[in-house]
Amino acid sequence: MPTPSGPARPGPAPACPPASGPGGPPAQDAAGPTGTGYRAVFAVPEFRFVFAAHLLSSLGVVVCEIALSVLVYRLTDSPLLSALTFALGLLPYLLGGTLLSAVADRYPARRVLVVCDAVCALAAAAMVLPGTPVVVLLGLRCAIAAVAPVFAGTRAGTLGDILGEGEPFVLGRSLIRIVNQGAQLAGFAAGGLLLAAVTPGAVLGITAATFTASALLLRWGTAARPARGGRVTAGRAGGGALLGASWAGTRRLLADRPIRALLLLAWVPPALVVVPEALLVPYGDLLGVGPAGQGLLMCGMPVGAVVAETLAGTLLGPRARTRLTFPMGVFTVLPSLGFAARPSLGWALVLLVLTGTGISYNFGVDRWFVAAVPEEQLGQAMTVMQAGRMTIMGLAMGLAGVAAEYAPLPVVMPAAGVLGGAAVLAVIAEVRRSGARTARADGPVPAIP
Repeated sequence: MPTPSGPARPGPAPACPPASGPGGPPAQDAAGPTGTGYRAVFAVPEFRFVFAAHLLSSLGVVVCEIALSVLVYRLTDSPLLSALTFALGLLPYLLGGTLLSAVADRYPARRVLVVCDAVCALAAAAMVLPGTPVVVLLGLRCAIAAVAPVFAGTRAGTLGDILGEGEPFVLGRSLIRIVNQGAQLAGFAAGGLLLAAVTPGAVLGITAATFTASALLLRWGTAARPARGGRVTAGRAGGGALLGASWAGTRRLLADRPIRALLLLAWVPPALVVVPEALLVPYGDLLGVGPAGQGLLMCGMPVGAVVAETLAGTLLGPRARTRLTFPMGVFTVLPSLGFAARPSLGWALVLLVLTGTGISYNFGVDRWFVAAVPEEQLGQAMTVMQAGRMTIMGLAMGLAGVAAEYAPLPVVMPAAGVLGGAAVLAVIAEVRRSGARTARADGPVPAIP
């Protein structure tokens, strides 16, 4: 098993021989799609099913958060408990990412994805039951959040099987990020319109239907492949063995210096970026723009992210996108410095759109990471990456709120830019020292001045 600091893995190779799985289409050749750009990725039929399933489940998560928040507030009249429904969408990532991460590689990917969607569908359906206590509603929300990193990591590993490594994988991941950002915009809008027409319970019922549809798409639209880490025998399938494997695998990933450096590069910029985002509602109140202005501010970062991802994936080649990794990683935390001047609504929106464009730094991170991680541990590594990113973002949001209790917003928001710039530069230096950028399936990465 080559290490990230050793020889680069050979070019894209199938994790398992192409085969027809029962109830699914033939597995795609792991050499990936022919051609270039997003169009070539969409030309792979199996990816289209994964993309459609992710679109449905992402919308389901966003709409579920809105509907559950409204439902809890109507039941309790408590702003704290209502807000807690959003926080519970982030914090359980740590639990799922550390205790369940081995699931992504120890069980067949299609089975894991379908089961995760089924769990989410059942949890959303249970929320609809009349008389469900608030504590149970919040617990069901935790269940959805706990399986989310396992689902995300398994899906990321599956993209390697469907599209192959290198450029197709990177573009596939980019399309998933575009869906994530677009779901925030469409989900909040759809959720608001639905809640204006029907009850929160009915909206949660629709959410259960989206998860069910996602599960069916994955079940019948993707091929059955054996577990990446080998088939699980009856003696190894116990809960204790799974927890032990998850914890041991996470420790191995964090102990590997190149992988650890790339994980930090994936985690640190988002943690500082969300600080101004977490304070947009009070900042809108400071400007006196009302709910409409606050909603407009919240759209800024997703719009910038979607535009940047689409343009970079369409207009730039692999080498150019890779060269942007470090510059955009630093740039994404800098626009928050502009909040020191207490910008008006228009200028604040510009700053947020610019912040969102920094998401394009992930092109290089994905390329380096998938080449650095051993093939049999790719699903778990992606699970840990996603869990760590969401957990640290949740903690950063909480700390931003605490800081805003004691300092003015025009101080707290730009402080994230100062701290972020220093932190990202330190992480970039560690990535350079670790040699993580040279562990690539398609040759060394050109040095970036």
